Amino acid sequence: MSSRIRTALVIGGGIAGPVAAIALQQAGIDATVYEAYSRSADGAGGSLSLAPNGLDALDVIGLGEVVRPMGIPMTGIVMQDWAGRRLAEFGNPPGVPPMQLVWRSELYRVLVDEAARRGIRTEHGKRLVGAEETADGVTAHFADGTRASADILIGADGIRSTVRTLIDPSAPGPDHTGLISFGAQVADCGVAPTRGAMNMSFGKHAFVGYQVFDDDSALWFVNLPHAEAMTAAEAQRTPPSEWLSLLHRQFADDRTPAQQLIGLTGPEDLMVLGSMEIMPLVPHWSRGRMVLVGDSAHAPSSSSGQGASLSIESAVELARCLRDLPYDQAFAAYERLRRPRAERIIKETTRKNSAKTAGPVGRVVFATLMRIFGKLSKPEKQAWMFHYRIHWDETVAPVAAPVPPASSGSSAPVGTAAEPKRPARLS
Repeated sequence: MSSRIRTALVIGGGIAGPVAAIALQQAGIDATVYEAYSRSADGAGGSLSLAPNGLDALDVIGLGEVVRPMGIPMTGIVMQDWAGRRLAEFGNPPGVPPMQLVWRSELYRVLVDEAARRGIRTEHGKRLVGAEETADGVTAHFADGTRASADILIGADGIRSTVRTLIDPSAPGPDHTGLISFGAQVADCGVAPTRGAMNMSFGKHAFVGYQVFDDDSALWFVNLPHAEAMTAAEAQRTPPSEWLSLLHRQFADDRTPAQQLIGLTGPEDLMVLGSMEIMPLVPHWSRGRMVLVGDSAHAPSSSSGQGASLSIESAVELARCLRDLPYDQAFAAYERLRRPRAERIIKETTRKNSAKTAGPVGRVVFATLMRIFGKLSKPEKQAWMFHYRIHWDETVAPVAAPVPPASSGSSAPVGTAAEPKRPARLS
């Protein structure tokens, strides 16, 4: 049995999936992407930020210059209260390029198109339901009755990962933050440009962020407190016009452009995104020939601005490890490289969401603390977050005690996806 990894199944065709497949191809490993949805995700999803470290990771696999043109520079974040009074302003540390604001659907389209251009196959309508492992490989079983086999299986299937439950049936599932999200693009908004900054306001009843560009267009998003979790599909059962009316009322007492931007949004343009979710710490990133990458292993709060970039970094680092080591040692080395960084970012950003769900008194307290923090904060202390570099040409060294394979030669039974538990939220 050769220890060289030659083939991989990548489960999930969002952001981490195509990046992982492209990075694996660069590492000499043939990967096929299997996506549960029967069609592509063009036009779906809101905006996200790509950090400089995420773009640097894309550069390693020749994607940086493909993605950069679609980005809109975000030079900083201006925090405001409900009356539009400035609480604090945060920018990247000196010498660090600005964040890039992109639409998820556009990023997805570019990544999928680039994977196809490089000869990587993506199969749609393939919902994973189980996996069978032997000493020589792993076979994925899909809901349509088909199967596929390769040397390893990579779970890039997001925050509700099926692969995570196959690796560990008791693995935690996503946790509702108490917020549901909406967003839209607006033309001819009539609001003064924000000069490259994203303005974020803790309104009396909801949190709003908006950025206005020089051409008088804008984008906005709202995090609305909502006790019950709602998937995007569940939230979309309510007509967009009703959501817009509700959102408009939430900002009636605020002195920010929120009402104006919402009022200019047509029902057909509203993106109803459902619950904001975070992942508790995932105890096991791999088992046997299966491993997690991206949000299935580490999903920080969206307030971090690092979710997509962390996923991209991990996908590239995993490919580098698999290029140099047998799969068991590669998975151990990959986790050693990635877990400390991912968990540090998760820890430093998770608390931000609690302020968005605070009551009136809590918001006043938070505004006071934000003013103090803004005066005392030193951007250079956050430089570590942006300065991560992947040294592709360096050989990955094995860890002292690699994680042992799950099987020792006999065929393992077909696993089935378990309903994930909902443990307590990270604090």
